[in-house]
Amino acid sequence: MTEITQISIKTIDGKETNLAAYPSKVLLIVNVASKCGLTPQYEGLEKLYKEKHDLGLEILGFPANNFLQQEPGSDDEIQKFCSSTYDVTFPLFSKISVAGDDKHPLYQALISAQPERIGEGPWRQDLIEYGLTPNEPPEVLWNFEKFLINKQGKVVARFAPDIAADDPRLFAAIEAELAK
Repeated sequence: MTEITQISIKTIDGKETNLAAYPSKVLLIVNVASKCGLTPQYEGLEKLYKEKHDLGLEILGFPANNFLQQEPGSDDEIQKFCSSTYDVTFPLFSKISVAGDDKHPLYQALISAQPERIGEGPWRQDLIEYGLTPNEPPEVLWNFEKFLINKQGKVVARFAPDIAADDPRLFAAIEAELAK
C-alpha cells in the first residue's frame, strides 16, 4: 500500500472509499468529461475494461469540470449519461477538481508521483490553435489524461489526453503491469 491508495475518494453514488479498495489490481485513473471532444474515448475505455478486467485491470473514471466546464452535470446526471450513451460499467467517482487551487488530494499525489506524461504532442497544439492556454506541465493538460498505477499502488506511467485506450503505448504499459 502507498500513500496514494489511502487518499479518501467518493464513489459517484456518494460512498467514501480509497484506492486500497482495489488490492492487487492495476489501475488506470482517468479524469473524464461528458461534453468534450475526447468524450468518445469512453467507448474505448469501456472496451479495454471488458477485455482486461478479469485479468486484473480496473479503470476508474473521475469526472472533472476544470476544462471549459465540459462536465457541468451532477453526479447522478453524469452516471446516467455514461450508462445510457456509452454503456460504461467501470467505476465512476464523484466529480472532483483535477487542476487549480482546489485540486483534489488524489490528483495532487498523482501529479507529484508522475510529473511527466507520455504522448505530449498534438493535443496541446490543438488547444493552442483553438485559442486556449493549456496548463503547463506537470499539471493535468485536459480531460482524459490517464495515470497507470501498478499492483503495489505506485504510479508507473502517465499518458496525454489524446492517447486513446487502444494506443499501443498505453496498451503495452497495461499489459506489462498485468503480467507482473
